[in-house]
Amino acid sequence: MRITLVGSRHFGVTTFNMLRQRGVDIVRVVVHDGEDRLAATAKAAGIEVVVQADPKFVIASEIAPDTDLIVTAHSHARVTREALAAAKLGGIGYHPSLLPRHRGIAAIEWTIKEADPIAGGSVYHLADRMDAGAIAAQEWVFVKKGETARELWERALAPLGYKLLADVIDHAKAHGSLPAKAQDEQFATKAPSLDGAKH
Repeated sequence: MRITLVGSRHFGVTTFNMLRQRGVDIVRVVVHDGEDRLAATAKAAGIEVVVQADPKFVIASEIAPDTDLIVTAHSHARVTREALAAAKLGGIGYHPSLLPRHRGIAAIEWTIKEADPIAGGSVYHLADRMDAGAIAAQEWVFVKKGETARELWERALAPLGYKLLADVIDHAKAHGSLPAKAQDEQFATKAPSLDGAKH
């Protein structure tokens, strides 16, 4: 299983380490910033690093040849349709909400703002529309009273992300395919950045 990993920061590094433990072949790491700690981790492991030409997009030429699956981990770039087509199984990402609820960059902040008693994580198929692709794996967690977005992420949603990504990677390795359950659009809500944003 040949994987191109697109990501950044701590979640990117931890996902990188999890993938290596699962015996998949990370053939390339794509980052928006060559100084990012994921870039340094990949270089130290002898894995090719490519810096995106445009931080908003990942394009087909940035995906390694013969990639089976693109995995994103803390990437805010859109993987273009052509880039997804360059990988045999397309791409997956982790979103820290029970999709289709809280689609957007501030999912955990909206979970707290709306006082949701339950949060969750979704591994979803990358698609043209942000956070709208089919669900490959999903699980819920309780939200503690008074918890901040950061506390909820660190306590429950980041560990859940590694577990769900690992489950989906194991499924892809065993079956050569990804689970897929369409999102129900009637339950979709948006979670834009909270700087004066409306829900």
